[in-house]
This record gives sequence, structure tokens and C-alpha cells, in this order.
Amino acid sequence: MLIRIWRLVLCTLLVCAVILELGHCQKDAQELRTTSVKKPKPKVGKGTKKGPRAAKAKVKATPPTHTLLTQVLRKGRFQRVGETVRVQAGDALELRCKGTPVQWSVPPYLEDDDEGRLRTVQHSRYGRLTLVNSTGADTGQFTCYPMSCEDTDCRKKYDEAVKELFVPSSNYYEVIQLRTNWPTLLPCQVTSPEAQVSLHREFPPGEVAVDGAEISFNARQGFTIHRPRPHHAGSLYCIASLGNLRQASTKYMLIYVNYPMAVPAPVIEASSTSVTTGENLRVSCTVVGEAEVAVDFTWEYPGQQMGRPLYTQEVSRPSAGGPGARQQFQSVLLVDEVREVDHGTYTCTAENLQGAKSTSTTVKVAAKAKLKKKPQ
Repeated sequence: MLIRIWRLVLCTLLVCAVILELGHCQKDAQELRTTSVKKPKPKVGKGTKKGPRAAKAKVKATPPTHTLLTQVLRKGRFQRVGETVRVQAGDALELRCKGTPVQWSVPPYLEDDDEGRLRTVQHSRYGRLTLVNSTGADTGQFTCYPMSCEDTDCRKKYDEAVKELFVPSSNYYEVIQLRTNWPTLLPCQVTSPEAQVSLHREFPPGEVAVDGAEISFNARQGFTIHRPRPHHAGSLYCIASLGNLRQASTKYMLIYVNYPMAVPAPVIEASSTSVTTGENLRVSCTVVGEAEVAVDFTWEYPGQQMGRPLYTQEVSRPSAGGPGARQQFQSVLLVDEVREVDHGTYTCTAENLQGAKSTSTTVKVAAKAKLKKKPQ
């Protein structure tokens, strides 16, 4: 019974996020009503109401849970939120949260709303959030927090019941790519903005410096590595402290991936565009790109359909000229003793993590001229 009550209080703190798991809150709240409050038999008559209203009145001292947050479907019609709320692109989302006042938390994309699509209004008994012209980018967590205010000092109600400092995760380890061309986010989201959060490395153990430029922290998002580098890779985790409570987050396994700046641009060249049967042919495909960024080559050639085996040689070497460290990658297709089936188009495709690009050339194969016999 105590465990269920604590779970109910914890669910109260993380009140009603649109994408949070609310099933346990609803189940525990219902079980608490049925086990701790004996429903009186309602008397049906003039001026009386049936059981559900009477039972609700009996537990009015219990802190509210997911019932704080409702969705407005249309004027005069409301619906309790579930684990998720689906909204068609272009439609409006309207949520109401009981409390005076309430604080809203929205997806990072909407935090700096310059288009005026997001609006929050505080009424006498509830707060209202309205989002118009919704798009796929608005997907995320919408949360409301009832506030307790004394003069100008406001804080979340039930903060004293915080037991989980980090937003719960079902994963013990989470693998995250460190992309050279994109900031990396470690989602160490805390349940209380007053919590002090630091970033730590597992091996070798130690705290990671957060200077606000290379690495920064936001309580709603977590830690952001703005320019990932190889030394950022490894096993990292966050530690949050609030009062006498200190907790560690999910561990994040950061894997460094050197992403290229652009799709490769291959150049194809044949040793000869016209060969005679019996001669040897070399078709080379060359890419100049960034050092330490792998390039994969694939070939399509006329003899492929006739079962001609593929023979290639691949080499890479530093390339002089141009900004930064450059590397030349080359794949050479070898065709020994050309036959008539080798006549046609040769296509090379070069691919890296950004994409693939193909280029082609045509080779003509002529029959070997027959020698005329000299008259006797």
C-alpha cells in the first residue's frame, strides 16, 4: 500500500506529460480510491448525485495526478490525455492544466517560438496552452506543473516528494553517435530545475569540464557537445544532486564517427575507349575526399551478366593541394584479354556516409583483324 502511495506522489511530480507513461499513475490512483475509501451507497433522489461524484469528494485531500491535464477537443468537450496525443499537421492543440498558477514545459523546438504559434494563458482555476498550425517538428513532451507561490517566490508543488532526479529511462546503456558535422545531445533531463547536474566519464573516472562553449547544459534537454571530437568518445553519465539526494543517470556510450562534409564526386577513366579482343583493359574510378573518411566503390560492367568475375584493386594516398587534409581513393577494374562481351558501359559508384554518386564511361571492343594468307 505504501509503495502505491509513493508511486502516486511521484506521478504527481511528473504531472501529465503528453508522451510520459501515465498508465501506472491512473492504475494506482484508481486502486488507491477503491482500497482506502469505502464508497457509500448513493441515495437516488432529488438533488442527489450518483456514486462517482460522491467517491471523488471522499478523496479530495489526495494530491491530483494525471487529471490535472486535459485536451480540449472542441468548445465544451474535453478529454483526459493518455500516453500520447495525436494531432494532424496543421491542426491546433489545446491543453488545460488545473492549478493557480501553473508552469508549462514544451519541446525544445518551441522554446524560442518566433512565429507566435504557441500561447499560454493563466486563468483563475487553470492554465491553458494553445499551439496552432502544428507540424511534425512539434512532436515532443508537453508538461504542466502546478506552482505554489508566496509573494514573488514560486516553486513546484510536491517538490519535497521528488525521488527521481532524472526523467526515467528503460535503457541502462544508450549508444549515441558523435558526428563530426552535427552537435551531440546527452539527454540527462532532470525532474527539478533546482537540481545541480554534472557530467562524468566512466573510464578513466573523472568529471568532464562543461565550459558552455564546447559543452553546455540545459535542464530541459541535457548536455550538448557542440563540436564532437575523438576525445569525447567513451562511456559518460550524469550526476544530479538536490538536497541530500544524489543520483546517476543512464550511461551513454559515445561512438565517434567521422562524417564527411559532402557526397563523393568520382571521376572515371578507361585506359582506352577502344580496344581489340585479346587486349587488357583498366578502368579507374578516383575520388578526392577528406582524410580518414571511408569511401566504398561498387561496379557495374558489361561482362557482369555473362558471369565475368570482378577483379579490382583499391588504393588510397594523401592528396596534395586544397584546404585541410585530403585523401585520394581509387578503385581500378581489371579486364584481362578483352572479349566481345566486354563491349559497353562501365559504371562506378562511390559512397560515403553522406550518400552515393555514380559516373560512367563507354568502351568499344573491336574484333582482331585476320591476317591474309600470302599466295604460294
